[in-house]
Amino acid sequence: MIFAWLISLARRDAGVADIAWGLVFIVIAWTSYLAGEGSASMLLACCLVTLWGLRLAVHVGRRNLGHDEDRRYGKMRAKRPDTFWIWSLFGVFLLQGIIALLVSIPLQSLAAQDPDSVAALSWIGVAGFALGFFFEAVGDAQLTAFRRDPDNGGQVMDRGLWRYSRHPNYFGDATQWWGIWLLAIGSGAAWWTVLGPVVMTFFLLRVSGVTLLEKDIGSRRSGYSEYVERTSAFIPLPPKP
Repeated sequence: MIFAWLISLARRDAGVADIAWGLVFIVIAWTSYLAGEGSASMLLACCLVTLWGLRLAVHVGRRNLGHDEDRRYGKMRAKRPDTFWIWSLFGVFLLQGIIALLVSIPLQSLAAQDPDSVAALSWIGVAGFALGFFFEAVGDAQLTAFRRDPDNGGQVMDRGLWRYSRHPNYFGDATQWWGIWLLAIGSGAAWWTVLGPVVMTFFLLRVSGVTLLEKDIGSRRSGYSEYVERTSAFIPLPPKP
C-alpha cells in the first residue's frame, strides 16, 4: 500500500488505492500460503482470492483510465489541499491496508491448518464464492455497458441484476468473502475469523459502499428515489410494484 501511495503522488490521483485494494489481498493470500502449512484448502483459497483480486483491479483500472481523480478523493483533497499528500498515506492507503488484514483473517487462520482433504463445508464456501463472483462480475459488466451508452446519461441503471438489487456488485463482493470464510472454517480455521466477512460487509453497507454512494446519487440520477422504493438495497429480491 505504501508503494501504491508513492504511485498516487506521482500521478496526483489517490484512486490508485482502489486498484491496489484487490491486489493487496493477493499478496496477503500467497504470503500466508508460503508461510503456512501449504494445504490444498489454502491453495484453493489463494486461487479464488487471486481471481477476485485480479478481476477487481483490472475492472477498476479500466474504469479509471483516462479520467479525473474519483470525486470521493477529490473532496478529501479539497478539504486539505496542502497536506493531502501525507494525509492520504494514513487516511487512505494504510487504512485500507489495515482493513485488508482484518478482512483476510480467515485466510491467515486457514494457512495454519493442514487438513487431509477439502471438507464438504469448504465446498459450500466455494459455491458461495462462485455465486458472489457472478453477481459482482456480471453486475460490473452490466453497469459498464450501461454507462458507455450516451443515451443513458443521467439515467438510473435498473436492468439486469440491477433490477433486483441497487448494488448487486457489492452484494457479490460480500458473498465471496463469506464463501472464503466457510472454506476456511470447513478446513479447521477458527470460528471467530467470521470477523473478516463481517468487516467487509459492514464497510460495503455502511462506510465506503452503499451509504457513501447513495448520499447524493439522487441529485445526479433522475428517478432514483422511485428506484429506491421498488428495489432492494443489497440482497437481490424481486422488485416491488
